[in-house]
Amino acid sequence: MATGSKLTGSFIKFIERQPLFFVATAAPDGRVNVSPKGLDSLRVLGPNRIVWMSLSGSGNETAAHLREANRMTLMFCAFEGNALILRTYGTAQTLHPRDAGWNDLAGLFPEMAGSRQIFDMSIDLVQTSCGTGVPVMTYQDQRGPEELLPFYQEMGPDGVERYWARKNAVSIDGKNTGTVVAEPE
Repeated sequence: MATGSKLTGSFIKFIERQPLFFVATAAPDGRVNVSPKGLDSLRVLGPNRIVWMSLSGSGNETAAHLREANRMTLMFCAFEGNALILRTYGTAQTLHPRDAGWNDLAGLFPEMAGSRQIFDMSIDLVQTSCGTGVPVMTYQDQRGPEELLPFYQEMGPDGVERYWARKNAVSIDGKNTGTVVAEPE
């Protein structure tokens, strides 16, 4: 196991090759969340900074957790080639489409229907482990372009916002995600 305070060039190349990563967050109380993420949704902006686009889904735990405790872990696993697990630990901020800075960061990614947040992570620890317990699997394809993205594209922007209000406004523990802005009374 190796640890350090930043991503090396070889670690950045490893991350950029991975079609899948995992995000873990936890509020001070309630459930810990671990979610797999794919598509072209992650960018390494430097040795201590990663941003990733969060697409709409059935839940929104990461956003809720970061409102109470801004710590985040990202994990990358080699399923092909040499065994390796790489984790980045740090803190993260949430940007919504309504926030200043959204357009600058959103421009780093292809346009994807249902884009709801960008998480901007500052890394303070990088850890690797052998990864020999991870199975060797062959990557075939992403499901998102055929299943996820068309679902939100068909809804249109207004439909997506209604979906967020129904499905993404609170976490499974009832915590506000900040995704939906309450209408003024």
